[in-house]
Amino acid sequence: MSLTGRIFLLLATVGIIHAAFSTYEHLSHLKALDRPEGPIPPDIAVETLVALVLGILGACLNTPPLKDITWSSEMRKHTIDQMDSRLGFASYVNRGNHLLSRVSSKPANK
Repeated sequence: MSLTGRIFLLLATVGIIHAAFSTYEHLSHLKALDRPEGPIPPDIAVETLVALVLGILGACLNTPPLKDITWSSEMRKHTIDQMDSRLGFASYVNRGNHLLSRVSSKPANK
């Protein structure tokens, strides 16, 4: 993981928290002036968008490399003996008949 990605994520987190605090302060100021409705200042909106872009860049730079998911890459990890063991063809029907059958009533030896 890259240091640049972590720095971008940290800056994005600080920027979002600062924008939220600035919005709260702005709305508190409007409420004190008895004007509860009003637009958010453009500098807060720009700060939020910049923090969003930094967060997206940081998340992209902080991800591990993608893994190859093709059949050939999977075959490189295993031997032919592991792949050709045919465990999917095992049949347990003959055992199930004996396990689930009723027990015949035999006289107990005394």
